[in-house]
Amino acid sequence: MTQHSGIETNISDTMPLRVAIQGIAGCFHDAAMRRYFINSQRPVVPVEYESFEQVVHAVTEGQAEYGAMAIENTIAGPLLPNNELLRTNAVHIVGEHKMRISHALLALPGDRLEDINEVRSHPMAIMQCDRILKAHPQWRVTEVFDTAGAARDLFEDYSDDRHLAAISPVSAALNYGLKVLADGIETNKHNYTRFLIVAPGAEAEAAADADKASIVFSLPHTEGSLSKVLTVLALYDMNMTRIQSMPVIGREWEYRFYIDLTFKDIQRCRQALDAARPLMSDLKVLGLYKDAPTPEI
Repeated sequence: MTQHSGIETNISDTMPLRVAIQGIAGCFHDAAMRRYFINSQRPVVPVEYESFEQVVHAVTEGQAEYGAMAIENTIAGPLLPNNELLRTNAVHIVGEHKMRISHALLALPGDRLEDINEVRSHPMAIMQCDRILKAHPQWRVTEVFDTAGAARDLFEDYSDDRHLAAISPVSAALNYGLKVLADGIETNKHNYTRFLIVAPGAEAEAAADADKASIVFSLPHTEGSLSKVLTVLALYDMNMTRIQSMPVIGREWEYRFYIDLTFKDIQRCRQALDAARPLMSDLKVLGLYKDAPTPEI
């Protein structure tokens, strides 16, 4: 389990540690940030927002000390807009948490599975539970902004002819007094999401135990430009664990690359980036932090 390794100085242990999340209490972002900060001496308090843009704004404006944001899922893939939020805002990555995602179908206490006629959840959760949804074509599927929010709102939106269910974390059943109609409904059990913990400041300071770097840079549309960069990084024993490309708007056929690297020596990492820098444009180190383990199924 990932544990918060940052140093909190000159702050009372009783002062809440405010962490901005997308969603509400009981959502996966809430669970991920609580597990990351499990060893914090200060009480951890989620600050709830509807969008990742608002999460990043809260961090840059001092409304929260940290923010938690998903960056990729092993089934649905990367959250591309969040890459851009990291690049264009004065935040940097201080840590990560990888969490297995398991979904449950929740309903009001009096409802049975055969009573349900509408299911609500976040679009990504809906995508990850397509098998059970295809098995019940009579269910109307409605997208909402948050998995836990879908559970919370069941009481408010229920009516005699509208029997609602929500695809949510099973923990939301306890939070909102709901019944679990089915648990573990995700289609693929190898369903993991990687969450980043971000702090204010565009300059990435290396964590004491850092063995992972996230960087972004752009390259011209010339022969071998990406291959040359990767060759230099490999010469310095950098192990690439993720690469994602996005077009550079306004510069046709040029691309921006988001890369994650793992390493054994922080100085070796710095040397690698310095050596590759002349080959890249607009290099930004998004974070130098500890690589989180992947939990078992």
